[in-house]
Amino acid sequence: MTIGRFEKVSFDQFYGAMKDVCGFNATSPEAEIDFHTLMHKCYDELALPTRATAGSAGYDFDAPFDFEIEAGQSIKIPTGIRVNMRDGWFLAIVPRSGLGFKYKLRLANTVGIIDQDYYYSDNEGHIFIKLCNEGDKTVSIRSGDGIVQGIFLPYGLCDYDDVTSIRNGGFGSTDR
Repeated sequence: MTIGRFEKVSFDQFYGAMKDVCGFNATSPEAEIDFHTLMHKCYDELALPTRATAGSAGYDFDAPFDFEIEAGQSIKIPTGIRVNMRDGWFLAIVPRSGLGFKYKLRLANTVGIIDQDYYYSDNEGHIFIKLCNEGDKTVSIRSGDGIVQGIFLPYGLCDYDDVTSIRNGGFGSTDR
């Protein structure tokens, strides 16, 4: 049974997120063109999450660009990916076991929960990952390396649940 479908967010959404994360502020039209060209290349090379084997539960999310995380530091990564899911399901984002076990890379929020209705947010349901290096060495990740995995899981409701509000946003948006 098909539960969901991964897609790229629009280039404009990815580009804006990358400008924000990189702290990019063009000092010249040429710098803007160079950054735009670089981001188009990065966007064009984005891979949708895939499973490594037929028995794998998780869909591996790849790094969209090269980066390093120094010991004690963290990085926010726009994946360029969103997911459309059936009602009654969510996507759990968890660390790749090798990165956690070998290098002590962790997700900032331990487990990321991508709700079914996040797909419809103003940011197009853009999935971001925040990795923290709790180890004692700098870790280098290359574009295309698996950084986290997403696992589709069902959820249930209480018999008295009558929530009708609609989400608009990510990280902590349901608290607003």
